[in-house]
Amino acid sequence: MKKTKDLIGNQGATFVNAFTVVPLCCPSRSSILTGRYPHNHQVRNNSLSGNCSSPRWQKGPEAEALPVFLNKQNYQTFFAGKYLNQYGKKEAGDVFHVPPGWEQWHALVGNSQYYNYTLSVNGKEEKHGDDYEKDYLTDLIVNRSLQFLDSRNPKRPFFLMLSPPAPHSPWAAAPQYLKEFSNVKAPRDGSFNKPGKDKHWLLRQPTNPMSNSSVSFLDNAFRKRWQTLLSVDDMVETLVKKLDSIKELDNTYIFYTSDNGYHTGQFSLPIDKRQLYEFDVRIPLMVRGPGIKPKQMLKAPVLNIDLAPTILDISGVNLSAVNVDGQSFLSQMVSLARPFFLIEYTGEGHPTTDPACPKLGPGLSECFPDCVCEDAYNNTYACVRTLDGQNDMQYCEFADSESFVEVYNLTSDPHQLENIVKKVDPVILQAMNQRLIKLQSCVGISCPHFLSLLKLDFNHKYDVALAFFT
Repeated sequence: MKKTKDLIGNQGATFVNAFTVVPLCCPSRSSILTGRYPHNHQVRNNSLSGNCSSPRWQKGPEAEALPVFLNKQNYQTFFAGKYLNQYGKKEAGDVFHVPPGWEQWHALVGNSQYYNYTLSVNGKEEKHGDDYEKDYLTDLIVNRSLQFLDSRNPKRPFFLMLSPPAPHSPWAAAPQYLKEFSNVKAPRDGSFNKPGKDKHWLLRQPTNPMSNSSVSFLDNAFRKRWQTLLSVDDMVETLVKKLDSIKELDNTYIFYTSDNGYHTGQFSLPIDKRQLYEFDVRIPLMVRGPGIKPKQMLKAPVLNIDLAPTILDISGVNLSAVNVDGQSFLSQMVSLARPFFLIEYTGEGHPTTDPACPKLGPGLSECFPDCVCEDAYNNTYACVRTLDGQNDMQYCEFADSESFVEVYNLTSDPHQLENIVKKVDPVILQAMNQRLIKLQSCVGISCPHFLSLLKLDFNHKYDVALAFFT
């Protein structure tokens, strides 16, 4: 994504240690919108029963989310693209439900699609087909954002949140990019096609080495994901050029990020996210805007729960009056340190056996290709991730019948190939267990924050554009 790196990263700050606090779409997006850990917003997975866009979410955290506060600050708010996986379902208010705070609303019903989808446009159903010029969702999102910028009130600040489907499946690239990256394959380094022999139950199940059909499937997915992202790259370029043409570029903060990482073959898992490892919990994050020096590479850890407080900080909201677990990183584009943080996930499974994989039994999900399952009820875990300049460690506990524990020293083992739980001093393990217990119940100020912050005061309401891909 050369355009995005050039127009955002090279013109501002790239955070090389950005993390999601939960590696799955709906709970991660809920954390982005609220600035809270999953144990506080209570969205556990992508299902309605897991609180994804459920009536309980709508009555609680959604009513206190980012756009509500921005609207109170007189911001014009615009959303387009994928919102939450269960959004628009009849059990969740149908297309008529427009979350509070959004003045312009163009939200995808359900999960990612590129063609043949339904939008809620300010609470009214709008159906789309398979005509590239009219319907390709990534392009539609940016085109509607341009219309919003043309029709906005220039006397009020604005906030845009653009959420294209790329590079989520079904990986439908724009016609002009279908032949790109024809020789590209998923990287073969690190933990690719390695066995998960000392890891939790789910990671001990895949066949190793992977079958040829699994490898072919994941290589094809890798290529197609790259192809779909070329349209996102174009989207960023179009938006930056538009902001420049209306004389707002130098007055606007632009954030580029994602809701989770992704794996293609790591530990013999063909494709997905949901795991505690670096490839699933690390996310891209680039920011440009007023006061941010260009070409910065910042190493201190930043979380997706920091996005909402940072944007609210830009808008002039008093953060002490907002219920968030994250913290603004606007003032630490210079330096910061967060000594440790929490990563947590509640596994999804099916109560009955998958008919396509009858030998596997119940309790599993996402069993493709070749009946390799990417998730299960017992894939429920919580981790302390320590990254403080001296220590680069991860300690994780599973809520399963084994009470399984995984510990990694990422300084010596960046690909997390060896679980060192049996080599660590029990006193240290006990200390990490106690730290994890506190993290799992932290709320707001009791959650770990940055140290040595330099506070900057802003007396002007800047514009904000947030683009993130799934």
